[in-house]
Amino acid sequence: MRILIIEDEAKVVSFVKEGLEEHGFEVDFANEGLAGERKIAENVYDLVVLDIILPDINGFELCKRIKDVRPNLPVLMLTALGTTDDKLTGFDSGTDDYLVKPFEFKELVARIRALLKRSSGVAQPLSKLVVADLELDLKTKLAKRGNKTIELTAKEYALLEFLMKNVNTVVSRIEIAENVWDIGFDTGTNTIDVYINILRKKVDHGFDTKLIHTKIGMGYILVS
Repeated sequence: MRILIIEDEAKVVSFVKEGLEEHGFEVDFANEGLAGERKIAENVYDLVVLDIILPDINGFELCKRIKDVRPNLPVLMLTALGTTDDKLTGFDSGTDDYLVKPFEFKELVARIRALLKRSSGVAQPLSKLVVADLELDLKTKLAKRGNKTIELTAKEYALLEFLMKNVNTVVSRIEIAENVWDIGFDTGTNTIDVYINILRKKVDHGFDTKLIHTKIGMGYILVS
């Protein structure tokens, strides 16, 4: 795990950096807010430890900027400002946790680990699938190829989504039945073949490049 400390007090930086490295973290630091902001733009960090009183920009404003560009990057404010109003301002600016100096180092480590554990389960939801010139918007449930909008029924949409999520992979009728229909679907019928043919007409008709292909005896594949 890689942590960035943004702090202008050299003694604090040295103490925190050395302690975190002893706990197995990789630590980088910046002694000014704007320098820290540049590091965040240029590198990948798992967490930021942020002071509020900095020589060029206050930590509240910097936290807002960080969250604007990296909303899922955990920020822990580590500061001497300990009033309730300070803490509320910190949380309003987007910080994930707030620890007041002086502090117990084991508490800092515990809070960092809690934030990292929480953030590790956070993933950016996928909003769109794109294969070649075919797009599927997972929010609006709309499909489009080139400038052509493709009208889909609910089941056709589910089938196309499954094929696109498995792009360049042959999927069998059984896999389609389990993922698009319920697992008890009778694969002995030709329902899947019928839906594939309907989808192929909607997706490939009028285009020189065909995306949906049949692999005889194996299943179907959508190629990029």
